[in-house]
Amino acid sequence: MKKKLLLFLWFTFLLLSIGYLFWQNEFKYSLPTPLPQNYHPIAMGSKVELGPCCAFDNKPVFIHFFNPDCPCSRFNVPHVSELIKKYGSQINFKIVVLNKKKHFTIDEIQKKFDAQIPIYFDEAIAAKCGVFSTPQAVLLDSSRTLYYRGNYNKTRYCTDAKSNYAQMAIDSLLHKNYKPSFNAFALRAYGCSLPNCTK
Repeated sequence: MKKKLLLFLWFTFLLLSIGYLFWQNEFKYSLPTPLPQNYHPIAMGSKVELGPCCAFDNKPVFIHFFNPDCPCSRFNVPHVSELIKKYGSQINFKIVVLNKKKHFTIDEIQKKFDAQIPIYFDEAIAAKCGVFSTPQAVLLDSSRTLYYRGNYNKTRYCTDAKSNYAQMAIDSLLHKNYKPSFNAFALRAYGCSLPNCTK
């Protein structure tokens, strides 16, 4: 009887451990990121004034909001790198690093993305764009209007070509489509809550 009880307890512990690991590493990141207290929404089509740190020419601007400690951010680094390589001549790419717990250098971040692009560490940029999770993509048109703010892809590793939302937004803007249409998954925030990489 004791052996059966111990065996039952062991299997229960094992199942709970597996469930906990699945929650920590997978399921919780598939849930929308909750809105933080005192969140000020920024509507699509709003003018976004980023100040002199993000001054740009007449090209559109793509801002990647990145937390090196966020698993979701790490998974899509290759995809963002590809976007920079593909569209870098037509769009000004910038990365905003959001992490209050650790210090990262500009060189470290540029090496991760294999790109010599501007890197910022200013949380105010996220607030001005209405961003409260990582990773998030923000695309501003040449008049500094918010054209897209949202996810990169349905899948963690950005492997579903049919849901490459950020790339679709870039293509749409470059083809001068001023009324883009995106589904709820594209525009709802997923990933790690700012600023502490929690869910």
